[in-house]
Amino acid sequence: MSTISAASVEPVAIEGTEKKPLKPCCACPETKKVRDACIIEKGEECCTDLIEAHKDCMRALGFKI
Repeated sequence: MSTISAASVEPVAIEGTEKKPLKPCCACPETKKVRDACIIEKGEECCTDLIEAHKDCMRALGFKI
């Protein structure tokens, strides 16, 4: 089973937009895609660096992970 826990997230508005909140599913698509591919191919335990990179990206956008 996955050891990644659900994070508490608050919607984040990106500057220059119509103030629509950024949803967690749409944030950091670059790191999310690579992370997900690694987990599917190699398993979660082999992808900790990519998981952490995605968490860092999410935090940089204001999500509380």
